[in-house]
Amino acid sequence: MKKSENSNPLEHTANLKEEFNELSDHLREDVDKVDDPQAKALFEISAEVINGLEKSFSDYERKNESTWANSNPLKA
Repeated sequence: MKKSENSNPLEHTANLKEEFNELSDHLREDVDKVDDPQAKALFEISAEVINGLEKSFSDYERKNESTWANSNPLKA
């Protein structure tokens, strides 16, 4: 994982999204390497959850979701 002292949140989200994508790819590759159906399901579901996290980070970067578009979501 890349370490950054930068206070720009977009640099951090970009780094984390890269890590999410690598982990998701690894999980999907491992689906084909195991025989246990429960392990296959665990890896596939985990990859989907991580893809959802990556999408949330992308939405934050683009201010796509109403929560992220609000300057102070705690007052929404």
